[in-house]
Amino acid sequence: MQFEVTAMTDVPCAPKRALKAAPADELLAIPDPRSDDRRPLRQPLHPDISEELIERLVRGFYEKVRADPELGPIFAAKIGDDWEPHLQKMFDFWSSITRMTGRYRGKPNAVHSRLKNVEPEHFLRWLALFRETTRDLCAPEVSAIFIDRAERIGESLQLTMFFDPANPGRILSLKETPT
Repeated sequence: MQFEVTAMTDVPCAPKRALKAAPADELLAIPDPRSDDRRPLRQPLHPDISEELIERLVRGFYEKVRADPELGPIFAAKIGDDWEPHLQKMFDFWSSITRMTGRYRGKPNAVHSRLKNVEPEHFLRWLALFRETTRDLCAPEVSAIFIDRAERIGESLQLTMFFDPANPGRILSLKETPT
């Protein structure tokens, strides 16, 4: 087998643009992701979503999870007695999703795929507690944002954990039906 190599000299190329160097002080100034500086295209999904709201929501939700007879033991088996590192990670996660801060750097699908004591039905209970918490703490339009994201996350996790082409019905719909 022989290959012929030819030069592509007659192919038009876009002219190269000179890159403008950023001033040194801009390169050193790393914005605090927890600050309220408003960067274009990196705006919170709603102006009422603050870091304080996220912390209250996460703490309130996991308080309910810990007390729940169905979910509490599952989480306790994985997290143990020291919940603070998990809560801090969840603050970063929800801040990244709703405030676009980029603080969360984990791989939730990979982590959850290793859980062997979780079933699709657990996601229904998880979402019921999450919906209840958001509705207790947030204005309706803010609650709807959090719930929409949680439903999408739950469906993604279910697909990672339970997808089986031979049994597609194992993946439960998590979208709330209007009442």
